[in-house]
Amino acid sequence: MVLLVIDIQKGITDSRLYNYDGFLEATKKVIDAARTNNVEIIYVQHDDGPGTGFSVGDWDFEIADQVAPNELDKIYMKNINSCFGNKELADYLEVMADKRLMIVGLQTNFCIDATVKAAFERGFKVIIPSGTNSTFDNDYMDAATTYRYYNEMMWPDRFALCVSVDEAISMM
Repeated sequence: MVLLVIDIQKGITDSRLYNYDGFLEATKKVIDAARTNNVEIIYVQHDDGPGTGFSVGDWDFEIADQVAPNELDKIYMKNINSCFGNKELADYLEVMADKRLMIVGLQTNFCIDATVKAAFERGFKVIIPSGTNSTFDNDYMDAATTYRYYNEMMWPDRFALCVSVDEAISMM
């Protein structure tokens, strides 16, 4: 199993997120459990490109302090929504014997959704711990509705196993 921690970056990790405090608490609990259980943790950062303010060297681009990686964790960058857009990361994941990916991070309706579906299409068993992804209000749905749409309707029984944090930890 691998735990993917996607796009929890300083520029978007703040109180504008749906269930911000709960999201951080649940995500930290999963990361801590992964470390305790020797589950590999891979961090992914989204890079919008030079001059955008959300690129290598920019404060907003950095991984949020609340979930900072340690020296054993791998870090990859991507410039499209799906983590599989990074060929090096995709190749690394493809040769894993254990095809389980636990996915946490931001944003539910962009990079998390794209990665969940890309992983499913590649034969991975995708596990989403409850409360470990979040997003912002948008022009069509508030953040709570967006979160519920993906976590309660779109992913379960189609693309991912959506479980409680405790159940996810017991799978490690």
